[in-house]
Amino acid sequence: VVAIINQVTLLSVVLTGAAVIREREHGTLEHLLVMPLSAFEIAMAKVWANGLVILIATGFSLFLIVKTMLQVPFAGSVPLWFCGVVLYLFFTAALGIFLGTISRSMAQFALLIVLVIVLMFLLSGGTTPIESQPKWLQYITFFLPSRHFVSFSQVIIYRGGGIRAVWPHFLMVSAIGLGFFVYSLVLFRKSIAVTK
Repeated sequence: VVAIINQVTLLSVVLTGAAVIREREHGTLEHLLVMPLSAFEIAMAKVWANGLVILIATGFSLFLIVKTMLQVPFAGSVPLWFCGVVLYLFFTAALGIFLGTISRSMAQFALLIVLVIVLMFLLSGGTTPIESQPKWLQYITFFLPSRHFVSFSQVIIYRGGGIRAVWPHFLMVSAIGLGFFVYSLVLFRKSIAVTK
């Protein structure tokens, strides 16, 4: 299950960011600019298109691999967990747009991915427990949506927790994701203005 959590993070950031860079490198971003579309609509199309593909792949992995083949029990509510995954995908897609906007090439984007993803994996609590990290670092990880994603996933999947147990994590992921999406959208809009 931890592998699914890590893959959701990796794929959503990589696919969204690579889509932005690919359109800029191939000149298709100019085609979008002549259409009656705002920067918000272009960014949301990338968020939902990539998010939907990853959500379907996550559901396929969960039901076919984890529950059917490996027979790993899922203690909590599957729809509740998928609601949390949707919220988290919103953040990771916004992160992908941000990295794709500030990167000038696919190679630069790949280097940024390594740096960001490794930090998110190490500080999320999925591989290294939050409690074993230094106190000052634990306070920093509180502002990482990946930490809340791992936390509510563990509560739902392993302990069968309901909405009352995970709503603070959902709220933090939503707030940070929305703030980061707005910031990414501002940068994306500036990059479009420069392209024009």
